[in-house]
Formats: sequence, C-alpha cells, structure tokens
Amino acid sequence: MGRINSNIPAVSAGFQLGRNQKTLAVSLQRLSTGLRINRGSDDPAGLIVSERLRSEISAVTQAIGNSERAINVIATTESGLNEVSSLLNDINALVVEAANAGAFSDEETAANQLQIDSAIDSISRIANTATFAGRKLLDGSLDYFTSGVDNALLANVDVLAGNFGTQSFLPVDVSVSQSALQAELHFEASATGAASVSLDLQGPDGIIPLTFPANTRSNDIVTQINNVADATGIIASANAYATPGDPTTASGVILLSREYGSDAFVSVNQANGSGPFDLEKRDGTLAGTGGEKVEGRDAVGTINGQPTVGDGLEMSLTSFLLDLTITLDTGFGDSSTNFAITDGGSLYQLGPRVNVNQQETIGVRSMQANKLGSRLLGFLSDLQSGGTKSLRTENFNQASQVVDEVISQVAVLRGRLGAFERNKLQPNINQLQVSVENLTSSESVIRDTDFAEETTDLTRSQILVQAGTSILAIANAQQQNVLSLLGG
Repeated sequence: MGRINSNIPAVSAGFQLGRNQKTLAVSLQRLSTGLRINRGSDDPAGLIVSERLRSEISAVTQAIGNSERAINVIATTESGLNEVSSLLNDINALVVEAANAGAFSDEETAANQLQIDSAIDSISRIANTATFAGRKLLDGSLDYFTSGVDNALLANVDVLAGNFGTQSFLPVDVSVSQSALQAELHFEASATGAASVSLDLQGPDGIIPLTFPANTRSNDIVTQINNVADATGIIASANAYATPGDPTTASGVILLSREYGSDAFVSVNQANGSGPFDLEKRDGTLAGTGGEKVEGRDAVGTINGQPTVGDGLEMSLTSFLLDLTITLDTGFGDSSTNFAITDGGSLYQLGPRVNVNQQETIGVRSMQANKLGSRLLGFLSDLQSGGTKSLRTENFNQASQVVDEVISQVAVLRGRLGAFERNKLQPNINQLQVSVENLTSSESVIRDTDFAEETTDLTRSQILVQAGTSILAIANAQQQNVLSLLGG
C-alpha cells in the first residue's frame, strides 16, 4: 500500500472513534440525568408509554388530593352537626323537664322556653356560619333542589345523593300500587249492650285497661279511647264505616293506630267474664270475641320503575344515580306523581377521569330551624316562643315528637357523612395510593436509568474511545512510511 491521498485506515479509525464518542456522550447524559429516555429518539415507543403513565400518575395523585380535601370538608361539616346535636339534646331535656308541670312554676317554664329559644337561635347561627374555604356547609346550599313536587301527595322529599352527569336534571317518577294503611279494628254495635265490657287496649305507645258499663253508647266509647290516645297511640271514631253486607248500617266504632305501616298495630284483649265485644277487621271478616291484634300496612310501589317496599309512608330508592327517601302524604292512594331534581348536592371528583363513574355526590340539608322536622309532625321553629308547640301551649307530647324527629334527622345525616368518609373516601385513597405506586414503578422501568448497566456501558465506551484515539494516531503515522521510499 503506497497510496497517500486516501488514508483508509485513518478514515475507518476516525469513524469508529466518532461512534464510540457518541455512545460515551449518551451514557454520560443518562447517568447525569438519571433517565434512560431524554429525547424521543432514545426510545420513541417507550417515550409514548411513559408519557401516558406520567399523565395517569399526575391524575391519580390529584384524585388522592381531592379525596383528602373531601375528608376535610366532611370533618368540618360533621363538627358543626355535632354542636347541633348537643343543642338538640339540651332542647329535648328542657321539653321533658317542662312536662313535669306539677313540680314547676310558670316562671321556671318561661325560663326553659328562653333556653329553648336561645338554643334554636344558636342552631340557626351554626347553619349560617359553618364554612370551609368560604363555602357554606349547613345553610342548605349543599342540599338538592326540586321542582314540581305535589305537596298534596308528598309530605317530604329528602334527596341523599344524585349524580347528574351530563343531564340538566334528574326525573323522579313515584307510583304507588299499594297505599300505606293504619292498623284498624272495629265493631258494629252502637252500644255495649246489656252487659259491661272490660278490655285491654294496646297500641305502639302502650297498653291501657278500659271498662265500658252496660248500654254505653258508641260516642262515649270513642271519647274514652281518645282520652287515652297519647298513652296507646290509638284513636277512635264513631259511625265511621258501614257494616259489610249491609250498606245502610253506619254505626259502630273504628279503632285506628296513629301511625302507618307494619310497625303500627291495634290490639284488643277482652277480659274474661265481660259482655260480648265482637271485633271485625278492615275487610269485614270477624276478628274474634276474645281478642285480636292487627297491624298496619306499608306502602308498596316503584320509584323510577324500580320496585320498593316502604316503611309505613316512607319509600326509598338507592341506585347508582339516585338515592332518596320520600314520605307520602296520608291521602296518597294507589296513584302516581312525578317531579324533578334540578340542582344541588356536593360533588366530589374521586377518580383520575372526569366522568360520572368516578364521581360521588352527597346532599347536606339545611340546619335552619324552619327546615328541621316534617310537615306531618311539625318543625323545630314551632317550639320557639309564639309557636304552636312552645312550652306555653303545653303540647309537650307533640313538641317531644318534633325534637325526636329532628334528632333522628341530624343523627342520620352524621351517620351518612361518616359512612361516606369511611366506606368511600378512605378506601378510595388507599386504592389510589396503590395505583400510584404501581404506575410509578412501571414508568420507572421504562424511563429511568439502570445505573449498573449504564456504568458498564460507560466503562466500555471510555475504553473504546481511548483505544480508537490510539489507533487513529497509529493510522496517521503509518502514512509517513512512504517517505522512506523517496529517500532511498
């Protein structure tokens, strides 16, 4: 080889040296950044997958933050409800204390009323001041809003949760195929007859023995039974039905439980040796002469086409999109009605994707005194001075029923919030944390530098660069051997 214009060995050595220097530069970059993929050209497919994984990690991490913030909101709401519960317990104790009228003066009752007024005002103040980051929690702004509710058919509508998704409203169709009924017994005689009658009358609230002298008229029997209605939970009326098989007959006494549903009952047990006291059931069949117990009937129907069995007048629906409880009016027979849920509720984004499957909603009713209670029993505001159930009216039983209902409403709301936190938010955080761990691990495998492998490649590249530099020097020096030919 005596050619000098083209130093092929030097060209080959220089080419290989350049490749080795590029490999060395890549190893240095990966070791300095800790990433195997720094540019799209490093691994195009790996870059696409790792970027998707990074996006998922970011969304899941934010979902964890959303769930933790939701827990903070729930905790703040529950703390306000805890104070409301404490005040309601105080009100209940004051009502029970005032009912001990024989041992309390009018001045003491007035003092109790003053405390009740103050406690109710405090509840309303809590409703207006309980906030989280400027968002009011107990003033009703987190409750659901309805439209088209027929108050003549529905006594109360309590929407617990509703996922609107892309819908502007949630339609609700209520159809009742079997109306709720009170427990009912009756007898057709207009008087007790020639012999006296002794019996034990029992209802949901208690049992009372009654004795009716011979020839007691129906109206007098009704009066005696109604006089003890608070003790038994049973009311009576005269001339309230026609005897089956004889529509011209309209005399007798009908016994009804105050409450509706299968938990309500009327029990009549006749004492031995007393006169005849023939009882009939609602359908006119003979109930017996010695004694009988009959129960009421729960409402049966559908809500949005889904079958539901009620609890007395209450009907409930629990589904993916809607969770609500409806209290039927006592005049709601076998018919139907509909309304719409138009807005409201507190929505929480608990998943990494914004869709209805990864969202949860919950409603928080208003703690205002005129919103706590029901149309059937009354509202907490009725216990304030001048109200229909204030202590001055001495309607202690009705006042106590209202307070019991309100205490139950607040307790149920607290329980629902607690269940929402324990059974949805906390498990959601645990599951998302596992997802972040797995996603991060997968992204690390694709994108991060394996230092053990990369330091091995670095050492190899360094040796090859050093060897290539030496070979290039040798190749360049080899051409100088041609000068010996010229000198000879």
